[in-house]
Amino acid sequence: MIAHGKNIKVFAANASHDLAKQIADSLGLPLGNSIVGTFSDGEIAVSINESVRGSDVFVVQSTCTPVNNNLMELLIMIDAFKRASAGRITAVIPYYSYARQDRKSKPRDPISAKLVADLITTAGADRVLTMDLHAPQIQGFFNIPVDHLLGVPILAPFFAKKFANDKENIVVVSPDLGSVTRARSFAQRLEAPLAIVDKRRQKANDSEVMNIIGNVKGKTVILVDDMIDTAGTLCNAAKALINMGKANEVYACATHGVFSGPAIERINNSVIKELVMLDTITLSDEKKNPKITVLTSASVFAEAIERIYEDLPMSSLFI
Repeated sequence: MIAHGKNIKVFAANASHDLAKQIADSLGLPLGNSIVGTFSDGEIAVSINESVRGSDVFVVQSTCTPVNNNLMELLIMIDAFKRASAGRITAVIPYYSYARQDRKSKPRDPISAKLVADLITTAGADRVLTMDLHAPQIQGFFNIPVDHLLGVPILAPFFAKKFANDKENIVVVSPDLGSVTRARSFAQRLEAPLAIVDKRRQKANDSEVMNIIGNVKGKTVILVDDMIDTAGTLCNAAKALINMGKANEVYACATHGVFSGPAIERINNSVIKELVMLDTITLSDEKKNPKITVLTSASVFAEAIERIYEDLPMSSLFI
């Protein structure tokens, strides 16, 4: 496993401890010995309890809720590794927050996704490994290499197996125009047709379905998205597919389960039969639900880490 004379170490902050442990197990490594807590005034306290001098360090942390705390944990851990003379530091960010603030949509808007990229770079990261950025062009906000993994190669085989005996009745649906590329890739893997829900967004976290492009009548449809936040778009699309499109059943999948606000209640009350997510964001106990199935992304991250460590190409992960 050692390709260039340095040892590899995987560390976790608090948001992704379980996923980091699975990644380390997949690599046959112990999880790095570190403690991330807070001082009495709320400041982040980080202790790295083993030497990382000259090591290839991978620090795993999703910047999910509480977003700013988790982001600061990541930045402070990177700084600690840099000052401890780590050979190379890779920030493994399964879920990258602020990704929806990637441009100025009105005057005087910040571009927070670029600010976060600058913070990670300034903290001392040499490389970033992430999955399903909301806007793929965010890779260009960094002046360091970014490896951008996709959730589709994990999610699509699940549904391919589930509907192996009913392929001809499957239609893959994009819940909005922004997710068409992802849904098309998903549909190609399932050798299924593609449909699109055309919507008009009235305001943030609120949308109205306008039209369905494609035939879903009598079909089992699979809605494909990158993240589910308040679940308004997803549940409205699912309702329209049944009521307007006359679909038979609705399933859904996404990489990131943010599940803020009324998301779980909306999913409970929706026509969606099953929602399949990845574990890029750890579900709290109150968000766990019989309708929600969670698949692990650990093996994909582990292979990506091994390829980064051994200076091998990443292209095989996208096949």
